[in-house]
Amino acid sequence: MTQDAISIVLAGDLVLDEPDGAYWLAGIAPALRAADLSIGHLEVPHTVRGAELKGDVPAPGAPPENLAAIADAGFAMLSLAGNHIADCGAEGIADTIAGLDALGVAHCGAGLTLAAARAPAIVTRGGHRIALLSYNCVGPVASWASKDKAGCAWLRIETADGAPIAPAAALATLTDEARAMLKGDIAAVRDQADIVLVALHKGIVHTPVQLAPYERAVSHAAIDAGADVVIGHHAHIVRGIEFYRGKPIFHGLGNGCVVTSALSPAQDHPARAEWAARRRTLFGFEPDPAYPLAPFHPEAVNAFLGHVTWDADRTIGVRIIPVDVEPPGRPTLASATRAAEICAYVEQITHAAGLPAITISNDGWVEEVTA
Repeated sequence: MTQDAISIVLAGDLVLDEPDGAYWLAGIAPALRAADLSIGHLEVPHTVRGAELKGDVPAPGAPPENLAAIADAGFAMLSLAGNHIADCGAEGIADTIAGLDALGVAHCGAGLTLAAARAPAIVTRGGHRIALLSYNCVGPVASWASKDKAGCAWLRIETADGAPIAPAAALATLTDEARAMLKGDIAAVRDQADIVLVALHKGIVHTPVQLAPYERAVSHAAIDAGADVVIGHHAHIVRGIEFYRGKPIFHGLGNGCVVTSALSPAQDHPARAEWAARRRTLFGFEPDPAYPLAPFHPEAVNAFLGHVTWDADRTIGVRIIPVDVEPPGRPTLASATRAAEICAYVEQITHAAGLPAITISNDGWVEEVTA
């Protein structure tokens, strides 16, 4: 089969709790639709059913009709393995998967069993078979799938002090178990696909720049096992970009589109209200009141979509598509002035995180600085 040059656009967390999902996505939809394939991370279940997951700060089920808006905006593939996909239990996962299947949106990372959650999503574009694998690195353990329990695919990261694994835990060390899971899953899918992407729900939330000790190790392990691109999300703020063995690692894509009242201090859900108050102490910032539907760190307005191209000879090109987040939380393709600021920001946080230096051109192309 002849293989053409293709482009893939990558977005971070998607949380569309508000009505009219099409409106909230319209600002980035042109970039999503222009690509041969656009991939995002679906953070929460889309359901009106299910029992609330205990033991973490649960997200409410998002309106099921917003799945159609996600598909219409241009997303054809979604990762699901994250710390909130099981917040409405097995019913929430089942409803979300059924909704995506009905829309023809490929997905991976969650299922009614661990085997289903670890199964890849595969699509064909331009003669290339493209596979996606998705894993939750941050817990909580209650959200993890098992042989006979619904949940998400996971990679076990050891905590620094032996505390239970949860999003608030200090995660430090990649386990041999996680390396083996990555190696086995990627080896299995390499026989079925030309391009393999691995999505990792990882990192330290609401904090600029900083990478947790395990993040480079797990990303490198995925590439060592055969992945072509590693995609990070969870922190709700973008992270630096790294090239390892010539393959790109987006350590954090930040928010693809997050509009939700569940994170606002003004609510009547006790656990979510407590988290909104505790977040100030833990992370040392006060959300901008102009962003009630996206009350994140002030630097989170510097957002981007990842963009990866493969030429016919499989040469990889990497760029970012700068995105500005406008009040009250709507992402939109950045103006020229804001785009330059965002490119400079990504260069700066890459350097500050201790990653190899990169340069980003005015039109977003990313290159590693070589001696």
